[in-house]
Amino acid sequence: MKKKNPMSRALVRRETIAGYAFMVPSLIFFLGFVIYPMVQCVITSFFDSTMNRDDIFIGFANYAELFQDSVFLGALKNTIIIVVVSVPLTCIFSLWVSSVIYDLKGPLCSAFRCIFYLPVVTGSVAVTVVWKWMFNNYYGIFNYIGTNTGMIKQNINWLGDEKFALGCIILILLTTSVGQPIVLYVSALNNVDQSLVEAAQVDGATKMQCFWKIKWPQIMPTTLYILVITTINSFQCFALIQLLTSGGPNHSTDTIMYYIYYNAFKLYRYGYGNAMGVILAIIIAILSAVQFKMAKTD
Repeated sequence: MKKKNPMSRALVRRETIAGYAFMVPSLIFFLGFVIYPMVQCVITSFFDSTMNRDDIFIGFANYAELFQDSVFLGALKNTIIIVVVSVPLTCIFSLWVSSVIYDLKGPLCSAFRCIFYLPVVTGSVAVTVVWKWMFNNYYGIFNYIGTNTGMIKQNINWLGDEKFALGCIILILLTTSVGQPIVLYVSALNNVDQSLVEAAQVDGATKMQCFWKIKWPQIMPTTLYILVITTINSFQCFALIQLLTSGGPNHSTDTIMYYIYYNAFKLYRYGYGNAMGVILAIIIAILSAVQFKMAKTD
């Protein structure tokens, strides 16, 4: 039996040590700024924690209060509506746009990818300010076009009316969420085995049959990733609410993330806010697990 070269073992050992050494800074950051805050969040949720006094252990009282809090239940409802509406629309619209862009070869395809990705890199604050101007009830572009074309009789306070405010938030969220999925779908479609598509076309398959039977199974991992990321981002919708409506009018645009911020950093009820954070994390984990299970079943 041939003995292993001692020099090879030493080289492997040095490379292993070097690899772990490079991981240490990231590991410290992950433990200190991700794992530790998560653990503290769960622990603090069992306390009546606020400023200028010691924490008081109250067990599950924060969780019991949550499901008796009408504002939290309304925020949960609004969050679910945002997720149920925005996630499917984002995926469907992104896939449709990607299929169209994919057929445009060369610089034109790259140009469209840049255009759709631009809101992602522009920054949520800048994009939100533009949308706030467009929805302005005095000089906004939507009221201007609507009144001049006869679509509406008078100016509408889009962000100040309970009937329209949440819909406006969902619309803005859609425009800022489609950039990354479009880029990912275009890349996934480029990786589809074209020989299978060509063989199916020779056998008389239509474009829809080629997509559904050949392309769709091959881009399923990308779809799963987009579903999970879009779901998480929709559940964590905060910047739009903070900058546009602050939860109003009459809590009609409250989301769980905004209500966590409101309780923790305005009312200084850290334990109560952390209890909401734990509930939100559990909901996201369950939905993500369901999405993974459905994707594997398909």
